[in-house]
Amino acid sequence: MQARIAAEIHDLPAAEARVGEWILAHPRETLRASVRRVARAAGTSEPTVIRFCRRFGLPGYRELKLQLAAELGATESPMHGRVTATDSPTAAAQKVIEQSVAALQLLRDHSAELPFAQAAQALAAARQVVFIGVGASGQVAADAWQKFFRLGRPCSYASDEPTIRQLAAVCDAADVMVAVSHTGESATLSDATELARQHGAFTIAISRSGSPLMRSVDLGFSCSADEDTSLYTPMSSRLVHLAVFDALFVTVALTLGDTAVAALKQSKAALRPSAV
Repeated sequence: MQARIAAEIHDLPAAEARVGEWILAHPRETLRASVRRVARAAGTSEPTVIRFCRRFGLPGYRELKLQLAAELGATESPMHGRVTATDSPTAAAQKVIEQSVAALQLLRDHSAELPFAQAAQALAAARQVVFIGVGASGQVAADAWQKFFRLGRPCSYASDEPTIRQLAAVCDAADVMVAVSHTGESATLSDATELARQHGAFTIAISRSGSPLMRSVDLGFSCSADEDTSLYTPMSSRLVHLAVFDALFVTVALTLGDTAVAALKQSKAALRPSAV
């Protein structure tokens, strides 16, 4: 995105060019800035900032920030995008924590735009919920399963391709399938959600905006973290996805009301030693 802006900035109207110049000069600040902040810094209006975003094929400013967040994860270390070989242990730890905090702050700033209400209604009404993910995202799917079954709704999860495909094949209109992926590029997940939809299931994705997975589902949570996919293991994106599932869990519990409270109490009571 930064390269495209730099290449095309001289062909933009003057006001939009100023927006581009400010973003190129302050890419990380852009991730935290509001539309109003950018407009004011560029000496222009908020509609001009939106027009600038649409000039590059993006629906709005939020999508621009997501694109920047994804590409600013340029890798300096195979372990973490902000850590260098010369960092002290303390400095490295601070960089890891700061990036995780920044990812969660970006999620918080856009949480009002995410479809929690629609997803909660679908999940609360489901006969069963199937969570799927591959690789590290499979562990996130497992964590979601561990939470959601306590609400008294049958749940399952899968992280291997054969099981994912078979679960999709037996879903029907009473079921909800939830797929999670940082890149959204996994053909296994896209194929599974499309197959589940063909059988009438409602499908949800938590992934990168505009990814193949997001295009294959009924409802999408656009999430992006400042993280390079060439890293050995995901960090910030995993925390973002876990936070989304935590928020979904609470919204579904609120939707279910007394039913959820009773189920949670029963599941907690089952952990106590039986009275003799």
